[in-house]
Amino acid sequence: MISSLLRSRRRAARVDPLAARLTRPVISIGNISMGGRGKTPLVGLVARLLVEAGERPAILSRGYGRAIADDGVTVVSDGHAVLSDLAHSGDEPLMLARAVPGAAVLVCEQRALAGTLAETALGCTVHILDDGFQHHQLRRDLDIVLIAPEDLTARVMPFGRLREPADSLCDADAILTDGSGAANFIAPLPLCPSGPLRAPFRGVLVRRLGVPSPSLSPSARVLAVAGIASPERFFDALTAAGWTLAGTMGFKDHHRFNAADARRIGEEAARCGAEAIVTTSKDAIRFEALGPWPVPMMEMPLDVSVEPAEAFREWLLESLRHNDDSRVLGLTPHQEHQR
Repeated sequence: MISSLLRSRRRAARVDPLAARLTRPVISIGNISMGGRGKTPLVGLVARLLVEAGERPAILSRGYGRAIADDGVTVVSDGHAVLSDLAHSGDEPLMLARAVPGAAVLVCEQRALAGTLAETALGCTVHILDDGFQHHQLRRDLDIVLIAPEDLTARVMPFGRLREPADSLCDADAILTDGSGAANFIAPLPLCPSGPLRAPFRGVLVRRLGVPSPSLSPSARVLAVAGIASPERFFDALTAAGWTLAGTMGFKDHHRFNAADARRIGEEAARCGAEAIVTTSKDAIRFEALGPWPVPMMEMPLDVSVEPAEAFREWLLESLRHNDDSRVLGLTPHQEHQR
């Protein structure tokens, strides 16, 4: 019953005449599961590819979990400088603003409004809709969806973790998976060139908070701390990078760390004999106002690398050019999907 209602909602949304349409192309990056699938690192990758291609991308986010939600649009970055703080922007928009120079980042519940501002005031040429597969109020030109193999057999909420049935993936323009076991299942669905593209996550320890470079040996014992949707993904990336986990501490996604949390983390680091505390880039932003720490606090971002990289880049840029041609012809996204 729930699945049928969600299918009906998606069908209606595809032809909704009230859905907003921006002047410039919109690329949506999303998923169908409640669990973390790496949308934010992929948003960063796509934004960097567009900047390198000479575009001026705008990342449009709803700013989930921010402490202060101002009316209207919050410009986190204009593409040249970071203009907002954690409280007003939220952790993921602020992280993206710092990580992708050249990309504007805007936060607003009404993302069509943010996109309009990005075009008219900031001169943006393309939009990236963060977590947009279920955001039907704004028309998209490309839908990129990340999945894990288990998403294809899981149940819809409230009995499972899916936001909508797996057959909604038929509306995607590209499907990325970080699990090779999904290849046999998604073969009949629309894909990028060369078949299913994998989106493996790699972690590289890049800096100690407040210090230019890390000084620990890769064999050091560390306490891994993460407040993301799937902290196990981060813990696994650390292990794959060769670090020895003396302990792990997982918190809910967008957790607002406070002094009591910092004290607990410090105590756990001492208890398990960790030589450092390692966290994600998103969590590092929230830890900046806390401390001091009994051992070095290190940041390791989760970067996504879509393989084959060149095929994905060419598909992305060619799809943008093709959608520009469709706009000239006056086709709606639904009409284009049926061509």
